[in-house]
Amino acid sequence: MLKKVLIANRGEIALRILRACRELGIKTVAVYSSADSNLMHVRLADEAVCIGAANVAQSYLNIPAVISAAEITQADAIHPGYGFLAENAEFAEQVEKSGFTFIGPSPETIRMMGNKVSAIQSMQKAGIPCIPGSNGAINHNTDKQNLEIAKKIGYPVIIKAAGGGGGRGMRVVRQERDLLEFIAMTCTEAQSAFGDDRVYMEKFLENPRHIEIQVLGDGKGKAIHLGERDCSTQRRHQKVIEEAPAPGITDKQRKKIGQLCVKACERIKYSGAGTFEFLYENGEFFFIEMNTRIQVEHGVTEMITGIDLVREQLMVAGGAPLRYKQDQVKYTGHALECRINAEDPKTLMPSPGKIDLFHPPGGPGIRLDTHIYSSYSVPPYYDSMIGKIMAHGETRDCAIARMNQALEETIIDGINTNIVLHKEILADEKFKKGGINIHFLEKKLAGE
Repeated sequence: MLKKVLIANRGEIALRILRACRELGIKTVAVYSSADSNLMHVRLADEAVCIGAANVAQSYLNIPAVISAAEITQADAIHPGYGFLAENAEFAEQVEKSGFTFIGPSPETIRMMGNKVSAIQSMQKAGIPCIPGSNGAINHNTDKQNLEIAKKIGYPVIIKAAGGGGGRGMRVVRQERDLLEFIAMTCTEAQSAFGDDRVYMEKFLENPRHIEIQVLGDGKGKAIHLGERDCSTQRRHQKVIEEAPAPGITDKQRKKIGQLCVKACERIKYSGAGTFEFLYENGEFFFIEMNTRIQVEHGVTEMITGIDLVREQLMVAGGAPLRYKQDQVKYTGHALECRINAEDPKTLMPSPGKIDLFHPPGGPGIRLDTHIYSSYSVPPYYDSMIGKIMAHGETRDCAIARMNQALEETIIDGINTNIVLHKEILADEKFKKGGINIHFLEKKLAGE
């Protein structure tokens, strides 16, 4: 078992990791920027080290500073959480070279899955269904080859950055005359955003849903899946509401795609928690990427399975075998998660500032993961998410009703939040029916 874990993150996920460590009797080290000295996990950790200025490049993305903090506190492992350095293969590699345990998959796995082209090629070998596409980078092909590839795939197609993520580095091409120009534009954007100008081409699905499969692996060739989540309620490719299980997905479909993901994990000897993300349309799953870390929305899976994913991450990293077999994973009820952001409900622009009053929701089936408290000041330097409200019920309707009540109870004075938007989404007849596609929220916000 691990003895001391450095938490290389901030906010609610850092506090979540700290709590899991304490349950297991593991000491914790918090690292923080100069703007984050009042974070709750910094106050609660056994040790805390300031690693730099508010700017993420000087603190949370500063690999030497994070490694140095682990060295001076004599930590034996580092948990990256999500975001920041969580999917940085160089960081994972440096952690291991410095003699620490990286709580996550191997650097080689992170590197392979972080590049969309190599990830797709690996998944094709594992039998995972993928979207018809170029099967490799296209920007070094000739114009004639690229035109032929697009024609073979069939318009519309989408051009994606190989090293992309977060909705950046993507362009939809609906007509042949735009193809070459859009490829050039995406290459330029990819180089600027990711330092890698390689792009690839896929068939653009018009009205898909976003479904993901949660997995756990022991790093030695054994893995299980914990079912799916529906993350189709999103804007600008950023998730807003997630739920599990996904409405309309049958036990047969869940078992089939879950087993394929497990086989893929076993093939690459995946370690820890991970998520396979798919577009789902007309009853078919199409792989888009794998997140080699804990997900923001992991809590909804925990609520329907009763399995603590962060605890399992820590156990596996400490050398323990998986504590569950596939037939021990059971699903109970339905769970929803609303991401609460500090943002203007109309413009959706960030709304940092001091929280004058905070009253959390409660009641049966309600869970709140947050780092905020009354008098806490939300800094302007980081992601605007300040918490996640989760609701669990015997049925989806029950979970929605409990979430509505939780949103009504939540008071966050002093800053703007998107709670009003969540109420509007939950009241929408299309959402209540279930099975919305990824364009639902964008169209709703546009008044369509």
